[in-house]
Amino acid sequence: MKKRAFLFGLFTALALVGASVFAQSAAYPSKAIRIVVPFPAGGTSDVLARLIGTKMSDKFGQPVIVENRPGSAGNLGADLVAKSPADGHTFVLMDVGNLTISPALYKLPFDVLRDFAPVAMVGYSPHLLVVSTQVPADNLADFVKYAKANPGKLNFAAAAGMGSATHLAGVQFARRLGIDWSYVPYKGGAQAMTDLVGGHMDVTFNGMVATYPHVKSGKLKLLAVSSAKRWSELPNVPAVGESLPGFLTGSWQGLLAPAGTPPTVIRAVHDEVLRITALPEIREKLQTLGFEPSQMSPAEFGAWLKAEIPAMAKIVSDEKITVE
Repeated sequence: MKKRAFLFGLFTALALVGASVFAQSAAYPSKAIRIVVPFPAGGTSDVLARLIGTKMSDKFGQPVIVENRPGSAGNLGADLVAKSPADGHTFVLMDVGNLTISPALYKLPFDVLRDFAPVAMVGYSPHLLVVSTQVPADNLADFVKYAKANPGKLNFAAAAGMGSATHLAGVQFARRLGIDWSYVPYKGGAQAMTDLVGGHMDVTFNGMVATYPHVKSGKLKLLAVSSAKRWSELPNVPAVGESLPGFLTGSWQGLLAPAGTPPTVIRAVHDEVLRITALPEIREKLQTLGFEPSQMSPAEFGAWLKAEIPAMAKIVSDEKITVE
């Protein structure tokens, strides 16, 4: 009798838990959703968050608030989300390449793999190697010659701060070619682009979404893309890898939630991101900006993070990169 009563009680408890989870997911979202962008407004992550947020709000029937929290190569905003309630109402959308680099450079107040639940790898866009119109070079070969002939003269805008993916792109490029230039850290791509357009900076690698409009308007000169091969939208622009085999950098934009967020919520938001990025008007917008949506599942996104963290640590070690 005692065993029967115990089993009855156990099954009842499990049924109540299941009903509670179902009720929670069925009622989701119960309030405004917050997407933290750990960079200033105007950059790649910010543009994507606002595109996705508007459509997500229409679908879920709750406001989606994009909140910019820049600083420390994205780590300040990421930490805010890592420590937020795991109720499915707070997310971070950022260049997750920065998250994979940070463990090798910073003493972080969070653990990337332990404290986050991957939701959706939104997609990838290559970095663009662009220079100010004041730089006397119109193609990659001439620029490399000019940079080598003028050591220490050029200023490289590290668009998301020292230790960011854009900074490491510049470091790898310069070291492989024997170029000497100075790195100037920024909190985000928007201000870096403003200073580059204004001639206060000379060169940078930066995400296509935030950079290409300035190329189209003639305010910046585009020398190369950092994808493995030429980008389909820019067939006449060389890939850096054509002259530097194996060179590959870019902006992998991902949406993450605090660890412990209910799997039902993660799946619902993941599916919604895929739905949004497949909408004809959104897909056309993203393609125009050189952004390729991803089909990664949350599990595949998590596996990507696990593989990239040691890979980035090796680059940081090999290149002896430090952040003061």
